[in-house]
Amino acid sequence: MKIRDFGVEIWMNRYENHCELNLAETCVQSLTVAELLEMAGKTETILDEILPMQLTYGAIEGSDRLRALVAGLYENQKPENVVSTHGTIGANALVHETLVEPGDRVISVLPTYQQHYSIPESYGADVHILKLTEATGFLPNLEELKRLAAPGTKLIAINNPNNPTGSLMDRAYLEQVAAIARACDAWVLCDEVYRGTDQDGEGATASIVDVYEKGISTASMSKAYALAGLRLGWIVGPVDLLHAVSIHRDYNTISTGMLDDHFACIALENRDKILARSQKISRTNLAILSDWVEGEPLISWIKPKSGTTALLKYDLPMKSEDFCVKLLDATGVMLTPGSAMDMEGYLRIGYCNGTDILREGLNRMSVFLNDRQTAG
Repeated sequence: MKIRDFGVEIWMNRYENHCELNLAETCVQSLTVAELLEMAGKTETILDEILPMQLTYGAIEGSDRLRALVAGLYENQKPENVVSTHGTIGANALVHETLVEPGDRVISVLPTYQQHYSIPESYGADVHILKLTEATGFLPNLEELKRLAAPGTKLIAINNPNNPTGSLMDRAYLEQVAAIARACDAWVLCDEVYRGTDQDGEGATASIVDVYEKGISTASMSKAYALAGLRLGWIVGPVDLLHAVSIHRDYNTISTGMLDDHFACIALENRDKILARSQKISRTNLAILSDWVEGEPLISWIKPKSGTTALLKYDLPMKSEDFCVKLLDATGVMLTPGSAMDMEGYLRIGYCNGTDILREGLNRMSVFLNDRQTAG
């Protein structure tokens, strides 16, 4: 099987350990083990919980405790609708591997996480791209989606909240997507790893799995829960689908690890505290970023409604990778070039790292932009 280079991951692997200020980071500022245990009131008792553990594979599909907690993140799901995975990246790969065969018609939005179009392409699927644009606030154009969703379409892959734009489909919008999918009997895979970081309200919009009978939700502890180091994700969907997924999962996962499972349970049992922290960081930092964008004549955007990233359009005669390399060399600030996401002419910024890091990074970017404008 041949597959395209994974643009974002190659970029991150190349530079993230060599920058001074990482504004390419997509997670909410990661929790330490100490912070998690303090939130849970387990600082003094955690060793009593983990020292007696015999480090076997553990529960193959995820512990009963974990699956019940994940099911509780949704409106109408039960533990049997949940299976654990190695992060959202593992969840997405398993869904594509299970559903997509050579020649299948697959629709993917763009920009999105590259898995959702490159994996189906690698399987020989007939992949159709639905381009997200500023004209619709980086939401899927529903008329265009309806046109692409021809009879026999196997899978529609979306990302809500969207990476990298931060656009957000509310329940009413998801219901329209579901109606289009229902008309052609397609599955809808919705990568919901940023769910819980909405800028307004309680912070979490509806999930596709609660809106559509053939909806599939993937997510993890990585972004909104600030615990990427656990490598613990999940697929939530119809039981028959999960049975099919499990056949493939047996070949590449076995289990996700007892300690990851245990700490994920602790986090999900304290999710209100963790999400409150994440929302405070994301809302505070987006306001800082918004003020900065308004003051930068070379930068424009569609302001995110959720997530941890924004897509910035820049008015300079240079490729996005050149921009990012020159910025990194001159200032130590790391962004992600749009070219890594098949969106040339844009930059992705992650704004949910530490507030001090964001402020300093933006200050240095202002100097860089001013120097480029003066030089031009």
